[in-house]
This record gives sequence, C-alpha cells and structure tokens, in this order.
Amino acid sequence: MTDVRLINGIALAFDGDAIYSVYVRQHLILQGMTKPNRLHHVATHYVSAKAQAQLVQALLEQEMLSEEEVAIYKRGRNAHSHTKAKNTDVVTYKMSTGFEALLGYLHLTDQIERLEELVHWCIQTVEQKQ
Repeated sequence: MTDVRLINGIALAFDGDAIYSVYVRQHLILQGMTKPNRLHHVATHYVSAKAQAQLVQALLEQEMLSEEEVAIYKRGRNAHSHTKAKNTDVVTYKMSTGFEALLGYLHLTDQIERLEELVHWCIQTVEQKQ
C-alpha cells in the first residue's frame, strides 16, 4: 500500500480532477439537467482551471483550509508538470492543479466528509456567482 502522504502533487491532482468532476456532474444531473451538451457546457463553470483557481483563492482568503490542507494545495501548485496550460495562464493552471491535488489527497486519505464539505461549498460558491 502506497503512503498517500508521499504521492506527488500531479498524481493527487489527477485523482482530484476526476473526483471533483464526478461531484459536479452528479449535482447537475440531480438538478434536472440531462442533455449531454448542456451538461458539459454548464460543468465547465465549475471545473475549468479559472473557476478552480478562483475557488481555491476564496478558500485561502477565508482561511477555510487547515495548515495541512494548505501544504497539500501548495505541493500540487508547485509540482512540475510536463503538460502545458490550455486556455489559461500558467499561474491559473498551477492554482487549479493545487486545488485538484487537495481534493485528491482528501479522497485518497478517506477524508470524505471534509472532501464533501469543500466540494459542496465550491458548488454553492459557483452558483452564487452565476
């Protein structure tokens, strides 16, 4: 069994990206959206690098993250990625990677209640801005 605390930030982000996407998709479907094109379009308001960077910035500003969570976010943000940012600048892309790494870490360490607390806060925050 791999010690999750030792997994690199990019691998954590890989998991976190998938987990966050599942929560967002489930939320949208339960809101009554069923058409794939509409689902995809609306989901981008939640899962784009820009949206995730704004969410993590708000989480940091409101001091909603523990010291450990901030450290995981920074590990993901500072990780060296071999892929380039698509449709956004490097800083936004790195912040979004940190956001995803945090969610991946919470998921892989079975901190599901905390993961869901943050995801639900993020979903509500996005919806308040629309």
